[in-house]
Amino acid sequence: MASSSFLLSAVQNYVLQHPYIFLISVLPLSLIFYIIINEFIRARLRIPDFDGPLGYPLVGNIPQIRYNASEKYRSWAKKFGPIFQIQLGNIPVLVVNSAAAAQKVLVTNSQATISRPKFYTFHKVVSTTAGFTIGTSPYDESLKRRRKAAASALNRPAVQTYTPHIDLETKEFVKDAFEIGCKGKLAIDPLPLIQRLSLNLSLTLNWGTRIDSVNDPLFHEITEVEEYVSRFRSTTGNKQDYIPLLRLNPFSGQSALAKNMRARRDVYLARMNRELNERIANKTYKPCIQANVLLDSEAKLNATELMSISLTMVSGGLDTITTLVAWSLPLLARRPDIQKKAYAAIREFFTEQEVLCDPLEDQKCAYVVALVRELLRLYTPLRLALPRAAERDFVVDGKLVPKGTVVFLNAWACNMDGDVWHDPEDFRPERFLEKPGAQIFTYGQGSRMCTGYLLGNRELYLLFMRIISAFEIIEHEPVDTDPLTGLADPTSLVSTPKKYKVIFRPRDTNILEKALKDHVPVTVSVDK
Repeated sequence: MASSSFLLSAVQNYVLQHPYIFLISVLPLSLIFYIIINEFIRARLRIPDFDGPLGYPLVGNIPQIRYNASEKYRSWAKKFGPIFQIQLGNIPVLVVNSAAAAQKVLVTNSQATISRPKFYTFHKVVSTTAGFTIGTSPYDESLKRRRKAAASALNRPAVQTYTPHIDLETKEFVKDAFEIGCKGKLAIDPLPLIQRLSLNLSLTLNWGTRIDSVNDPLFHEITEVEEYVSRFRSTTGNKQDYIPLLRLNPFSGQSALAKNMRARRDVYLARMNRELNERIANKTYKPCIQANVLLDSEAKLNATELMSISLTMVSGGLDTITTLVAWSLPLLARRPDIQKKAYAAIREFFTEQEVLCDPLEDQKCAYVVALVRELLRLYTPLRLALPRAAERDFVVDGKLVPKGTVVFLNAWACNMDGDVWHDPEDFRPERFLEKPGAQIFTYGQGSRMCTGYLLGNRELYLLFMRIISAFEIIEHEPVDTDPLTGLADPTSLVSTPKKYKVIFRPRDTNILEKALKDHVPVTVSVDK
């Protein structure tokens, strides 16, 4: 006992006399001890029976999937099978990489995979004031109410009533491309035009308002903030989501940026709501989702739930529609053969004078439908669909998937499945004429599939009908349209292409000019 007291006293004296030397020597030993213990914990957390690549201490597989994660998972599937596990930090994740595997995991077990995991950066920093989108919300009673409301607002009859909005925004896109491009004489960056198209449709449906010009400061504010918010939803770009030690850093740039974007988003959301309330009070509002709920005395959605639907529409439109159209234009510029086929197919339904095509006609031009589907397949905007969380235990191929397990659907790998397509790397719209019912995974799969797919398809269809009918898309400079090597940011959740310019050359300047001038917005009668 005396010797122990003497040793403790000696250590205390040494620490008091040499505190910095003690810290320098003890901290590395503590870190080593922590890593050793954590490795035992990581090993115990792995899901039995599922194979997968080994990772590194503390971080797991994060360094290996930092860039082009979906393609890395696709390559690992060749070694470990279509369903394998990784670990992001200590968190085990099942990755689904084929059409058949997606059927087993997400369709056969749709109710078991209906929830979403919560991640620190997006759920606990970005979303603390405005709430979660429908797509990022865990499964609960509130989500049921929101999904029901969204399904009602986005079903086939409802989407038909949105035709006037789609008519206006796609016409405005053609008009901007015509005028900003100086009638085909000037190469332009089409991204702001595409973003305004997507954003305006979301704003109109939710708040009954729109942005008149790409020069509007509000346009730039929303698109910039939503782009950052999308990055915070990345399953690979936020290390602090998986490594709790990183959250202890009081100088974390990621957390500070997330808080800043949250504050900026709160400002324009509050503005939208305030202006709508003023229009309702003045009886000058236009029918929209927010107004319909606010004026419905039997509506069961609270303010946060209502905001969730609106955020879903804004983020979904900017992610999916913007990204897909951004890839499509340089691709079409490099493939005049596809433009020629599409133009010939459109002319079977509309004359040269009907350059804007009838917006009420939907999905009759089979080649343009196939073109849209092929674009959705090869240029999957969210190559890793938003992650799932197992709501309960379930079994796949005789292997137990425990409740709470995080599941990633590799939509990119499923769309590139060699068991479905013999030539998945080729861009070939004809594949969907040969197999018109073939499945694509761009909108997800199973119980949490995107509810806005009907609206997205209708918008894309009319947009490409009008673009190809009105213009020849001409390449201004070489653009890498390969979906892997042409990525602007291989770490991002959304697979955007690098910056480029194209030329929108009118097929007939006089006809297009007259059509834009004489355009009469469509109206849709709604059966009551």
